[in-house]
Amino acid sequence: MKYEQIDKQLFIENRKKLALLLDKGSLAIFNANDVMPTNADGTMAFRQNNDLFWLSGVDQEESLLLLYPENPNEKEREILFLKETSELIAIWEGAKLNKEDAFTTSGIKTIYWLDELESKLKKLIKQVDTIYLNKNIHSRATTEVESRDDRFRKMIAEKFASKQIKEVAPIMHDLRSVKSSIELSLMQRACDITEKGFRRVLPFIRPGVMEYEIEAELMHEFLRNRSNGFAYQPIIASGVSSCVLHYIENNKPCKNGDILLMDFGAEYANYASDLTRSVPANGRFSVRQKAVYTAVFRVMKQATNMLRPGTIMADYHKEVGKIMESELIQLGLLDKHDVQKQDTENPLYKKYFMHGTSHYLGLDVHDVGSIETPMQEGMVFTCEPGIYILEEALGIRLENDILITKDNPFDLMGNIPIELEEIEDLMNA
Repeated sequence: MKYEQIDKQLFIENRKKLALLLDKGSLAIFNANDVMPTNADGTMAFRQNNDLFWLSGVDQEESLLLLYPENPNEKEREILFLKETSELIAIWEGAKLNKEDAFTTSGIKTIYWLDELESKLKKLIKQVDTIYLNKNIHSRATTEVESRDDRFRKMIAEKFASKQIKEVAPIMHDLRSVKSSIELSLMQRACDITEKGFRRVLPFIRPGVMEYEIEAELMHEFLRNRSNGFAYQPIIASGVSSCVLHYIENNKPCKNGDILLMDFGAEYANYASDLTRSVPANGRFSVRQKAVYTAVFRVMKQATNMLRPGTIMADYHKEVGKIMESELIQLGLLDKHDVQKQDTENPLYKKYFMHGTSHYLGLDVHDVGSIETPMQEGMVFTCEPGIYILEEALGIRLENDILITKDNPFDLMGNIPIELEEIEDLMNA
């Protein structure tokens, strides 16, 4: 992995937190993600299952974690099963984790090779009443491919039909939604790398440059700073494409007078950052672009101030909508009389601001966590209002990553340029 060794205390503490929430007489099992095929003998880059990573730090395929907090045998309360390196694997792929390295990474002392899994599993499951298994239950998930977890669940249900199966994902969602100090330092590192990328591309942007050239500059800066790359598919959208929320083709030239909307973030140690900036392709905002940018920036500042302990996401989005409504009236995009008569279930502002303002951020860019849970200290959310005026080919979105604290919200991207004047100065330096 490109990232530096993470303090194993993070994973030790994470496992302790989960152990306290499992039913008595139970064990929990977490599988690595699959290595996904492409064509012929090709595979996609491996991306670890985030729950397994959060609990162990193991970033290797074909891994399994078993937690059995009440096991009478103390040595088998935490077990890692790993793929053993052979001479062939070592030559063709590079050596896998040995047991000593796995302990250094995870803090788990008991480590078996995968060929011992069947016999160990049979013995341990006999001792428990309940088996916690994992599943992707994210509200935005639309998975059609059967996962390693899915196949493992079928095997457990067939071989151990008398045992109760419970879902561990809801517990993991609650735990992962609140970040520890070590996690926050990793997220800050991701944000700092994102800042370097943004500062790199600002003087590079000009009329005639291709969107993919900007993407390439960002990737260069990310990789040279120990990031694996983008935390998600980047949006580098100029002109009318700035009004397309998930434009990812990034294949058009930036033209004089265009706004360039860039939504990207570096990943570091599997943790995501998520930034959006909207800049003028020629280095100078027009009068209209300034007006819309300033309106979005005002909404962002007020929305950020609402990200505090106790805030409910649904109430927050309603309040942000009212603020945006006022800004759109001032911009001449909405009529205040029409707003007074609008259907409150389908407010008029959604024509120009049709997405939510914030989402959880962490190991996933749209991280796990309940939108019904009041915000609490240690949670991290994006703040990303936008105004999209299709008839003017003008889309402005601004986004930073915000940590909920007991006092004022803390902006993890507070050092990344966002003021109009600073953007222009850096683009024309």
